[in-house]
Amino acid sequence: MAKPIDYQLFPEGVERCGIGKFMLWLAFVMVIFLWGVYAAFQVFGYGIGVTGLDNYFGFGLWITFDLAVIALGAGAFFTGFLKYILGIDALKNIINLTVIVGFLCYSGAMLILTMDIGQPLRAWFGYWHPNVHSMLTEVIFCITCYCMVLIIEYVPLVLEQKQLNKIPFLHNLAHNMHVAMPLFAGIGAFLSTFHQGSLGGMYGVLFARPFAFREGFFIWPWTFFLFVLSAVASGPCFTVLICKVIELMSGRQMTTYKVKAMMGKIAGTMLCLYLFLKFLDTYAWITDILPRAGLTFDQMFYGWVYGKWMLWTELGLCGVIPALILMIPALRNAPFLFYIACILNCVGVTINRYVFTVQTIAFPALPFDKWYVYMPNWAEWATSLMIVAYGALLLSLSYRYLPIFPQERELNS
Repeated sequence: MAKPIDYQLFPEGVERCGIGKFMLWLAFVMVIFLWGVYAAFQVFGYGIGVTGLDNYFGFGLWITFDLAVIALGAGAFFTGFLKYILGIDALKNIINLTVIVGFLCYSGAMLILTMDIGQPLRAWFGYWHPNVHSMLTEVIFCITCYCMVLIIEYVPLVLEQKQLNKIPFLHNLAHNMHVAMPLFAGIGAFLSTFHQGSLGGMYGVLFARPFAFREGFFIWPWTFFLFVLSAVASGPCFTVLICKVIELMSGRQMTTYKVKAMMGKIAGTMLCLYLFLKFLDTYAWITDILPRAGLTFDQMFYGWVYGKWMLWTELGLCGVIPALILMIPALRNAPFLFYIACILNCVGVTINRYVFTVQTIAFPALPFDKWYVYMPNWAEWATSLMIVAYGALLLSLSYRYLPIFPQERELNS
């Protein structure tokens, strides 16, 4: 008896769940996605007045989400740099997943920005009428160009789909694009490094916002380098977590634990470097920058929502602890501790992006000002979850029909 047509679409030599179970999963994700689409139409139709944003908080959940997913998507350019430029061949078993995760993160970030700019029909103004004195101009061009690079890197995976790959032209096109991947990996590393840094540099030059302001190093504030390092420290861990989620949901092993541990060791090394500089930055901020502004460390925090607990959580629980686990072989080779460290690492960079985005604005910068508390409403949550659902949909389809994991067949045979 011939196999159902659906099974002819799967990568060679692997198994996938039945179409009924898969469609049930897609239906669940689509409910979340359509809820977000409804919220997005509300935002597009009535403006950002339907959100929790106002004249005081122009940045909120959307920008926090945007900066967090961009940082977590850094595994794409960093892993590509290590694989294609530095020649770490073992990463070939997870490089395809990093490309997909990076594409989802960056395209999702650009989608969320269309709502945050308030007038999406004028989104092209940033390209046609750039403010050449703004770091965000460099971010706009770099993130757009890097998203194009990720599309170019994603296309060969699509062309290697079982049926498409039988077409000679598409087969040869995919092969030639793979040959050119080192070039795109180098371009992607350059573009992503500078836009990651400029996102941090944007906060560092806000001299009227003492929570974020930093002194310069050459022509950049320190936050330029801290944002780059925190991104490359968390990106590989996020890719490992996505791989583990796929394994848990599918019941199959996608790659060896050795490859995951290597990603963790790389992330741990970068996390240690980041923490060393971050502690120096925090010390200089407390003992030099704040006193010169006539402020104290205690004045930078307020109540529970903007409390010191977030700083200690970011640096201690989500910084030092995962760094130790990822760098000590005995701890790194314990799967439970390893995955906990990866989760903490990703939570830490998310907290960092939150405090730089929201707490920076909430601080009363003027003598007659006061602390303001920002709370995102349903429209912001729904549209943010819409991007998560978009990622889940595309990742599910990619896993089901594209040859993402080179080791899957041998590990499950």
